[in-house]
Amino acid sequence: MNEKKNRGLAGLLSSDRWSDFTVSVLAILLMLITSSIILLLMGRNPLVAFRSFLQGCGILPKANYGGGSGMLSDFFDYLNILSPMLLAALSFIVAFKTGLFNIGISGQMLLSGFLATIMVGYIKELSPWLAKPLVLLIGAAAGGLCGALIGFLKYRFNIHEVVSTIMVNYIISFTTGFFINTRYVDMLTRSSRICTPAARLTWTKVPIGGVSCNIPLGIVIAIVCALLVKFIFDRTVFGFELKAVGTSRSCARYVGVNVRKSIILSMAFSGVFAGLAGVTYYLGYTNTMVPKTLPGMGYDSIAVALLGNSSPIGAIFASAIVTIFQSGANYMSSSVGVAKEIASLITGVLLLFAACGEFMKELGRRKIQKEEDKRIQAIQAAHLKEVSEKGGADR
Repeated sequence: MNEKKNRGLAGLLSSDRWSDFTVSVLAILLMLITSSIILLLMGRNPLVAFRSFLQGCGILPKANYGGGSGMLSDFFDYLNILSPMLLAALSFIVAFKTGLFNIGISGQMLLSGFLATIMVGYIKELSPWLAKPLVLLIGAAAGGLCGALIGFLKYRFNIHEVVSTIMVNYIISFTTGFFINTRYVDMLTRSSRICTPAARLTWTKVPIGGVSCNIPLGIVIAIVCALLVKFIFDRTVFGFELKAVGTSRSCARYVGVNVRKSIILSMAFSGVFAGLAGVTYYLGYTNTMVPKTLPGMGYDSIAVALLGNSSPIGAIFASAIVTIFQSGANYMSSSVGVAKEIASLITGVLLLFAACGEFMKELGRRKIQKEEDKRIQAIQAAHLKEVSEKGGADR
Protein backbone atom coordinates (compact mmCIF):
# COMPACT_ATOMS: atom_id res chain seq x y z
CA MET A 1 0.00 0.00 0.00
CA ASN A 2 2.85 2.44 0.76
CA GLU A 3 4.30 1.93 -2.72
CA LYS A 4 1.05 3.05 -4.36
CA LYS A 5 1.69 6.57 -3.17
CA ASN A 6 4.59 6.87 -5.62
CA ARG A 7 2.87 5.30 -8.62
CA GLY A 8 1.17 8.36 -10.04
CA LEU A 9 -2.39 8.26 -11.30
CA ALA A 10 -2.61 4.47 -11.17
CA GLY A 11 -1.63 4.53 -7.51
CA LEU A 12 -4.27 7.14 -6.71
CA LEU A 13 -6.96 5.21 -8.60
CA SER A 14 -6.16 2.00 -6.73
CA SER A 15 -5.77 3.67 -3.33
CA ASP A 16 -8.52 2.94 -0.80
CA ARG A 17 -8.21 6.47 0.54
CA TRP A 18 -7.93 8.57 -2.62
CA SER A 19 -9.61 6.54 -5.37
CA ASP A 20 -13.07 8.13 -5.04
CA PHE A 21 -11.68 11.67 -5.05
CA THR A 22 -9.36 10.88 -7.97
CA VAL A 23 -12.22 9.43 -10.04
CA SER A 24 -14.33 12.56 -9.49
CA VAL A 25 -11.50 14.91 -10.48
CA LEU A 26 -10.67 12.74 -13.49
CA ALA A 27 -14.32 12.70 -14.59
CA ILE A 28 -14.45 16.50 -14.42
CA LEU A 29 -11.21 16.87 -16.40
CA LEU A 30 -12.39 14.44 -19.08
CA MET A 31 -15.70 16.31 -19.26
CA LEU A 32 -13.89 19.62 -19.74
CA ILE A 33 -11.69 18.16 -22.47
CA THR A 34 -14.61 16.52 -24.30
CA SER A 35 -16.79 19.62 -24.01
CA SER A 36 -13.95 21.78 -25.27
CA ILE A 37 -13.59 19.58 -28.35
CA ILE A 38 -17.32 19.83 -29.02
CA LEU A 39 -17.27 23.61 -28.68
CA LEU A 40 -14.23 23.86 -30.95
CA LEU A 41 -16.01 21.78 -33.59
CA MET A 42 -18.89 24.27 -33.32
CA GLY A 43 -16.45 27.12 -33.94
CA ARG A 44 -16.63 28.49 -30.39
CA ASN A 45 -13.94 29.31 -27.85
CA PRO A 46 -14.21 26.85 -24.91
CA LEU A 47 -12.55 29.27 -22.47
CA VAL A 48 -15.12 31.96 -23.25
CA ALA A 49 -17.93 29.43 -22.89
CA PHE A 50 -16.78 28.13 -19.49
CA ARG A 51 -16.18 31.68 -18.26
CA SER A 52 -19.73 32.56 -19.36
CA PHE A 53 -21.10 29.68 -17.29
CA LEU A 54 -19.35 31.08 -14.21
CA GLN A 55 -20.56 34.60 -14.97
CA GLY A 56 -24.13 33.40 -15.44
CA CYS A 57 -24.26 31.84 -11.98
CA GLY A 58 -22.71 34.80 -10.15
CA ILE A 59 -19.25 33.36 -9.47
CA LEU A 60 -17.53 35.77 -11.88
CA PRO A 61 -18.76 39.30 -12.69
CA LYS A 62 -20.50 40.06 -15.98
CA ALA A 63 -19.56 42.96 -18.22
CA ASN A 64 -22.82 44.74 -17.33
CA TYR A 65 -26.07 44.14 -15.45
CA GLY A 66 -29.67 45.20 -15.83
CA GLY A 67 -31.35 47.63 -13.48
CA GLY A 68 -31.67 46.36 -9.92
CA SER A 69 -29.59 43.23 -10.51
CA GLY A 70 -25.97 42.37 -9.90
CA MET A 71 -23.48 39.62 -9.29
CA LEU A 72 -25.05 38.87 -5.90
CA SER A 73 -28.53 38.41 -7.37
CA ASP A 74 -27.11 35.94 -9.92
CA PHE A 75 -25.39 34.03 -7.14
CA PHE A 76 -28.59 33.71 -5.11
CA ASP A 77 -30.40 32.47 -8.22
CA TYR A 78 -27.62 29.87 -8.52
CA LEU A 79 -28.22 28.79 -4.92
CA ASN A 80 -31.93 28.62 -5.65
CA ILE A 81 -31.47 25.91 -8.27
CA LEU A 82 -28.65 24.25 -6.31
CA SER A 83 -31.03 23.47 -3.42
CA PRO A 84 -33.37 21.02 -5.22
CA MET A 85 -30.42 19.54 -7.12
CA LEU A 86 -28.67 18.57 -3.89
CA LEU A 87 -31.87 17.20 -2.33
CA ALA A 88 -32.58 15.13 -5.45
CA ALA A 89 -29.03 13.76 -5.35
CA LEU A 90 -29.50 12.78 -1.70
CA SER A 91 -32.68 10.97 -2.71
CA PHE A 92 -30.74 8.87 -5.22
CA ILE A 93 -27.88 8.22 -2.76
CA VAL A 94 -30.18 6.85 -0.04
CA ALA A 95 -31.73 4.31 -2.41
CA PHE A 96 -28.42 3.50 -4.10
CA LYS A 97 -26.70 2.61 -0.84
CA THR A 98 -29.45 0.05 -0.25
CA GLY A 99 -28.88 -1.49 -3.66
CA LEU A 100 -31.86 0.26 -5.26
CA PHE A 101 -31.97 2.55 -8.28
CA ASN A 102 -34.55 5.28 -7.81
CA ILE A 103 -35.12 6.64 -11.30
CA GLY A 104 -38.50 8.02 -10.26
CA ILE A 105 -37.14 11.13 -8.55
CA SER A 106 -38.65 13.37 -11.24
CA GLY A 107 -42.13 11.96 -10.70
CA GLN A 108 -41.85 12.21 -6.93
CA MET A 109 -40.70 15.81 -7.28
CA LEU A 110 -43.65 16.65 -9.51
CA LEU A 111 -46.22 14.93 -7.29
CA SER A 112 -44.92 16.67 -4.15
CA GLY A 113 -44.76 20.07 -5.82
CA PHE A 114 -48.26 19.66 -7.26
CA LEU A 115 -49.90 18.58 -3.99
CA ALA A 116 -48.14 21.27 -1.95
CA THR A 117 -49.17 23.91 -4.48
CA ILE A 118 -52.87 23.06 -4.63
CA MET A 119 -53.19 22.32 -0.90
CA VAL A 120 -51.23 25.30 0.45
CA GLY A 121 -49.92 27.45 -2.38
CA TYR A 122 -53.33 28.72 -3.50
CA ILE A 123 -54.65 29.61 -0.04
CA LYS A 124 -54.19 33.36 0.34
CA GLU A 125 -55.18 33.61 4.00
CA LEU A 126 -52.31 31.54 5.40
CA SER A 127 -49.45 33.15 7.28
CA PRO A 128 -45.93 32.56 5.91
CA TRP A 129 -44.94 31.03 9.25
CA LEU A 130 -47.61 28.38 8.75
CA ALA A 131 -47.61 28.03 4.97
CA LYS A 132 -43.91 27.32 4.49
CA PRO A 133 -43.67 24.49 7.10
CA LEU A 134 -46.87 22.99 5.66
CA VAL A 135 -45.36 23.02 2.17
CA LEU A 136 -42.30 21.15 3.44
CA LEU A 137 -44.39 18.62 5.39
CA ILE A 138 -46.71 17.91 2.47
CA GLY A 139 -43.79 17.57 0.08
CA ALA A 140 -41.92 15.16 2.38
CA ALA A 141 -45.06 13.11 3.06
CA ALA A 142 -46.08 12.85 -0.60
CA GLY A 143 -42.59 11.86 -1.73
CA GLY A 144 -42.20 9.42 1.15
CA LEU A 145 -45.49 7.65 0.46
CA CYS A 146 -44.70 7.40 -3.24
CA GLY A 147 -41.27 5.96 -2.47
CA ALA A 148 -42.72 3.51 0.06
CA LEU A 149 -45.12 2.26 -2.62
CA ILE A 150 -42.18 1.55 -4.93
CA GLY A 151 -40.39 -0.27 -2.11
CA PHE A 152 -43.49 -2.36 -1.35
CA LEU A 153 -43.87 -3.35 -5.01
CA LYS A 154 -40.19 -4.28 -5.07
CA TYR A 155 -40.31 -6.60 -2.09
CA ARG A 156 -43.84 -7.99 -2.29
CA PHE A 157 -44.12 -8.61 -6.03
CA ASN A 158 -40.42 -8.44 -7.04
CA ILE A 159 -41.17 -5.63 -9.51
CA HIS A 160 -37.87 -4.00 -10.40
CA GLU A 161 -37.74 -0.46 -9.07
CA VAL A 162 -36.55 0.94 -12.40
CA VAL A 163 -39.63 -0.43 -14.17
CA SER A 164 -42.08 0.63 -11.47
CA THR A 165 -40.62 4.12 -11.08
CA ILE A 166 -40.74 4.74 -14.84
CA MET A 167 -44.40 3.68 -14.93
CA VAL A 168 -45.21 5.81 -11.88
CA ASN A 169 -43.47 8.75 -13.56
CA TYR A 170 -45.84 8.46 -16.50
CA ILE A 171 -48.88 8.16 -14.23
CA ILE A 172 -47.89 11.22 -12.19
CA SER A 173 -46.98 13.26 -15.26
CA PHE A 174 -50.27 12.73 -17.09
CA THR A 175 -52.46 12.88 -13.98
CA THR A 176 -51.03 16.17 -12.74
CA GLY A 177 -51.08 17.47 -16.32
CA PHE A 178 -54.79 16.72 -16.57
CA PHE A 179 -55.65 18.57 -13.36
CA ILE A 180 -53.42 21.53 -14.21
CA ASN A 181 -55.00 21.90 -17.65
CA THR A 182 -58.56 21.56 -16.33
CA ARG A 183 -58.47 23.35 -12.96
CA TYR A 184 -55.24 25.20 -12.21
CA VAL A 185 -54.02 26.49 -15.56
CA ASP A 186 -52.94 30.05 -16.20
CA MET A 187 -54.67 30.89 -19.47
CA LEU A 188 -51.86 33.23 -20.51
CA THR A 189 -48.82 31.02 -19.93
CA ARG A 190 -50.61 27.64 -20.24
CA SER A 191 -48.72 26.45 -17.15
CA SER A 192 -50.04 26.25 -13.58
CA ARG A 193 -50.95 29.39 -11.68
CA ILE A 194 -48.22 30.70 -9.40
CA CYS A 195 -48.50 30.11 -5.67
CA THR A 196 -48.87 32.83 -3.06
CA PRO A 197 -45.73 34.58 -1.73
CA ALA A 198 -46.53 33.20 1.73
CA ALA A 199 -46.14 29.60 0.54
CA ARG A 200 -43.14 30.15 -1.70
CA LEU A 201 -39.82 28.83 -0.39
CA THR A 202 -37.93 31.82 -1.76
CA TRP A 203 -37.90 35.33 -0.36
CA THR A 204 -38.19 37.43 -3.48
CA LYS A 205 -36.85 40.91 -4.24
CA VAL A 206 -34.88 41.29 -1.02
CA PRO A 207 -32.60 44.37 -1.27
CA ILE A 208 -28.98 43.47 -0.45
CA GLY A 209 -26.07 45.74 -1.25
CA GLY A 210 -28.19 47.88 -3.57
CA VAL A 211 -29.41 44.95 -5.71
CA SER A 212 -32.59 42.87 -5.62
CA CYS A 213 -32.04 39.23 -4.61
CA ASN A 214 -34.21 36.11 -4.43
CA ILE A 215 -33.01 34.33 -1.29
CA PRO A 216 -33.71 30.57 -1.27
CA LEU A 217 -34.84 28.94 1.95
CA GLY A 218 -34.08 25.54 0.41
CA ILE A 219 -30.30 25.85 0.49
CA VAL A 220 -30.26 25.66 4.29
CA ILE A 221 -32.63 22.68 4.22
CA ALA A 222 -30.51 20.90 1.60
CA ILE A 223 -27.23 21.26 3.51
CA VAL A 224 -28.85 20.17 6.78
CA CYS A 225 -30.30 17.12 5.01
CA ALA A 226 -26.87 16.23 3.57
CA LEU A 227 -25.35 16.29 7.05
CA LEU A 228 -28.30 14.27 8.37
CA VAL A 229 -27.86 11.56 5.73
CA LYS A 230 -24.13 11.35 6.50
CA PHE A 231 -24.87 10.99 10.21
CA ILE A 232 -27.49 8.28 9.61
CA PHE A 233 -25.24 6.14 7.41
CA ASP A 234 -22.11 6.65 9.51
CA ARG A 235 -23.44 6.57 13.06
CA THR A 236 -26.81 4.77 13.29
CA VAL A 237 -27.97 1.15 13.27
CA PHE A 238 -30.62 2.07 10.71
CA GLY A 239 -27.98 3.34 8.29
CA PHE A 240 -25.83 0.26 8.87
CA GLU A 241 -28.77 -2.01 8.07
CA LEU A 242 -29.51 -0.15 4.85
CA LYS A 243 -25.88 -0.50 3.74
CA ALA A 244 -25.89 -4.16 4.73
CA VAL A 245 -28.95 -4.80 2.55
CA GLY A 246 -27.26 -2.94 -0.30
CA THR A 247 -24.11 -5.07 0.03
CA SER A 248 -25.81 -8.48 0.25
CA ARG A 249 -29.46 -9.13 1.06
CA SER A 250 -28.78 -12.77 1.86
CA CYS A 251 -26.06 -11.92 4.36
CA ALA A 252 -28.16 -9.11 5.85
CA ARG A 253 -31.07 -11.50 6.30
CA TYR A 254 -28.74 -14.09 7.88
CA VAL A 255 -27.53 -11.66 10.56
CA GLY A 256 -31.09 -10.66 11.43
CA VAL A 257 -31.75 -7.56 9.34
CA ASN A 258 -35.38 -7.18 8.26
CA VAL A 259 -34.76 -6.88 4.52
CA ARG A 260 -38.39 -6.13 3.68
CA LYS A 261 -38.53 -3.29 6.18
CA SER A 262 -35.17 -1.91 5.01
CA ILE A 263 -36.18 -1.87 1.32
CA ILE A 264 -39.48 -0.11 2.00
CA LEU A 265 -37.94 2.37 4.45
CA SER A 266 -35.05 3.08 2.09
CA MET A 267 -37.37 3.96 -0.78
CA ALA A 268 -39.61 5.96 1.58
CA PHE A 269 -36.56 7.80 2.92
CA SER A 270 -35.42 8.41 -0.65
CA GLY A 271 -38.89 9.69 -1.55
CA VAL A 272 -38.84 12.16 1.33
CA PHE A 273 -35.79 13.90 -0.09
CA ALA A 274 -37.27 13.77 -3.60
CA GLY A 275 -40.39 15.40 -2.19
CA LEU A 276 -38.36 18.16 -0.54
CA ALA A 277 -36.53 18.63 -3.83
CA GLY A 278 -39.92 18.97 -5.53
CA VAL A 279 -41.25 21.69 -3.27
CA THR A 280 -37.99 23.66 -3.29
CA TYR A 281 -38.04 23.41 -7.10
CA TYR A 282 -41.70 24.14 -7.87
CA LEU A 283 -42.47 26.45 -4.95
CA GLY A 284 -39.00 27.94 -4.75
CA TYR A 285 -37.13 28.09 -8.03
CA THR A 286 -39.77 27.99 -10.80
CA ASN A 287 -43.01 28.81 -8.94
CA THR A 288 -45.01 27.11 -11.70
CA MET A 289 -45.51 23.69 -13.33
CA VAL A 290 -45.67 22.90 -17.05
CA PRO A 291 -48.34 20.23 -17.70
CA LYS A 292 -47.10 16.75 -18.67
CA THR A 293 -43.47 17.74 -18.16
CA LEU A 294 -41.17 16.00 -15.70
CA PRO A 295 -38.25 18.00 -14.26
CA GLY A 296 -34.98 17.02 -15.93
CA MET A 297 -33.29 17.68 -12.61
CA GLY A 298 -34.49 14.29 -11.39
CA TYR A 299 -32.22 12.66 -13.97
CA ASP A 300 -29.38 15.17 -13.66
CA SER A 301 -29.23 14.34 -9.95
CA ILE A 302 -28.02 10.85 -10.87
CA ALA A 303 -24.93 12.45 -12.40
CA VAL A 304 -24.48 14.50 -9.24
CA ALA A 305 -24.73 11.44 -7.00
CA LEU A 306 -22.30 9.42 -9.11
CA LEU A 307 -19.88 12.31 -9.38
CA GLY A 308 -20.00 12.66 -5.59
CA ASN A 309 -19.29 8.91 -5.23
CA SER A 310 -22.64 8.36 -3.51
CA SER A 311 -21.43 10.42 -0.56
CA PRO A 312 -23.64 13.12 1.01
CA ILE A 313 -20.68 15.47 1.42
CA GLY A 314 -19.42 14.64 -2.05
CA ALA A 315 -22.90 15.42 -3.37
CA ILE A 316 -22.65 18.97 -2.04
CA PHE A 317 -19.56 19.69 -4.13
CA ALA A 318 -20.85 17.72 -7.12
CA SER A 319 -24.14 19.64 -7.01
CA ALA A 320 -22.25 22.91 -6.97
CA ILE A 321 -20.30 21.89 -10.10
CA VAL A 322 -23.21 20.49 -12.11
CA THR A 323 -25.52 23.37 -11.19
CA ILE A 324 -23.04 25.83 -12.68
CA PHE A 325 -23.95 24.49 -16.11
CA GLN A 326 -27.67 24.64 -15.36
CA SER A 327 -27.73 28.11 -13.84
CA GLY A 328 -25.30 29.71 -16.29
CA ALA A 329 -26.77 28.16 -19.45
CA ASN A 330 -28.85 31.17 -20.53
CA TYR A 331 -26.01 33.67 -20.20
CA MET A 332 -23.57 31.30 -21.90
CA SER A 333 -26.01 30.87 -24.77
CA SER A 334 -26.37 34.59 -25.34
CA SER A 335 -22.64 35.30 -24.90
CA VAL A 336 -21.22 32.50 -27.03
CA GLY A 337 -24.09 32.13 -29.49
CA VAL A 338 -24.90 28.44 -29.02
CA ALA A 339 -28.08 26.73 -27.86
CA LYS A 340 -28.46 26.59 -24.09
CA GLU A 341 -29.10 22.85 -24.40
CA ILE A 342 -25.31 22.50 -24.60
CA ALA A 343 -25.46 22.60 -20.78
CA SER A 344 -27.50 19.39 -20.77
CA LEU A 345 -25.00 17.85 -23.17
CA ILE A 346 -22.15 18.72 -20.84
CA THR A 347 -24.07 17.24 -17.90
CA GLY A 348 -24.63 14.07 -19.91
CA VAL A 349 -20.93 13.81 -20.75
CA LEU A 350 -20.12 14.26 -17.08
CA LEU A 351 -22.58 11.50 -16.18
CA LEU A 352 -20.93 9.19 -18.70
CA PHE A 353 -17.45 9.65 -17.24
CA ALA A 354 -18.70 9.54 -13.64
CA ALA A 355 -20.43 6.22 -14.37
CA CYS A 356 -17.07 4.84 -15.56
CA GLY A 357 -15.58 5.28 -12.09
CA GLU A 358 -15.26 1.57 -11.30
CA PHE A 359 -13.69 0.97 -14.71
CA MET A 360 -11.12 3.69 -14.01
CA LYS A 361 -10.30 2.11 -10.65
CA GLU A 362 -9.94 -1.30 -12.31
CA LEU A 363 -7.52 0.16 -14.86
CA GLY A 364 -5.46 1.58 -12.01
CA ARG A 365 -5.43 -1.77 -10.20
CA ARG A 366 -4.40 -3.58 -13.39
CA LYS A 367 -1.53 -1.18 -14.00
CA ILE A 368 -0.33 -1.56 -10.41
CA GLN A 369 -0.57 -5.34 -10.73
CA LYS A 370 1.43 -5.35 -13.97
CA GLU A 371 4.14 -3.22 -12.36
CA GLU A 372 4.19 -5.56 -9.38
CA ASP A 373 4.47 -8.60 -11.64
CA LYS A 374 7.35 -7.00 -13.54
CA ARG A 375 9.11 -6.18 -10.27
CA ILE A 376 8.73 -9.77 -9.03
CA GLN A 377 9.98 -11.14 -12.36
CA ALA A 378 12.99 -8.81 -12.21
CA ILE A 379 13.79 -10.00 -8.66
CA GLN A 380 13.45 -13.63 -9.70
CA ALA A 381 15.64 -13.08 -12.78
CA ALA A 382 18.28 -11.36 -10.64
CA HIS A 383 18.15 -14.19 -8.11
CA LEU A 384 18.52 -16.85 -10.83
CA LYS A 385 21.45 -14.96 -12.34
CA GLU A 386 23.08 -14.71 -8.94
CA VAL A 387 22.61 -18.44 -8.32
CA SER A 388 23.96 -19.25 -11.77
CA GLU A 389 27.03 -17.06 -11.31
CA LYS A 390 27.66 -18.54 -7.87
CA GLY A 391 27.36 -22.08 -9.26
CA GLY A 392 29.88 -21.30 -12.03
CA ALA A 393 32.33 -19.89 -9.49
CA ASP A 394 32.05 -23.01 -7.35
CA ARG A 395 32.92 -25.19 -10.33
